[in-house]
Amino acid sequence: MSIAWADELPYALNIYAGRLTSNHWEEFFHNTDELDFKRSYLAAIALARRIGTYRDKASFEVEGQVVKHFDIQTHWELNALVTVRWEAFWWDDVLDTSLAFGLGPSYATKKPEIEIENNEETSRFLVYWMLELAVALPKYSHIAWITRIHHRSDAFGLIADGGGSNALAMGLKWRF
Repeated sequence: MSIAWADELPYALNIYAGRLTSNHWEEFFHNTDELDFKRSYLAAIALARRIGTYRDKASFEVEGQVVKHFDIQTHWELNALVTVRWEAFWWDDVLDTSLAFGLGPSYATKKPEIEIENNEETSRFLVYWMLELAVALPKYSHIAWITRIHHRSDAFGLIADGGGSNALAMGLKWRF
């Protein structure tokens, strides 16, 4: 889908679910056969709003998320982020694709057990970032399948003395 539709469909509702791991985020791209998934899950709903574009190639969004954790962890998580989305791929007329990176603050209603288990320490306030791949059929490009890395981080010690978690998630994006 061309970025020209940004004014027509500026909002996106993202619904996704994922499973937490003990791995570092970069291990999702190599050593994938060694991913250590935990018995800890999340479900998220996020509302995003496009706030600008760059040359019909990229867009900028703000997003708010409400996340519920299940099984080992049972807390809630709130995230607010600013996202940059690259939308110009040469194959978009066959499979509409976008790649996004978002960054912002994260708040957990209690210290996440997985983060303590993985790092021996954590904080309720951390930095959140996500990396998202969205794909859709061009005829139905307002509905996309998404996969995300859902990451909380101590930002190399800037925010806390440790902590962080990673989840691999999948879901749907509906633009309206």
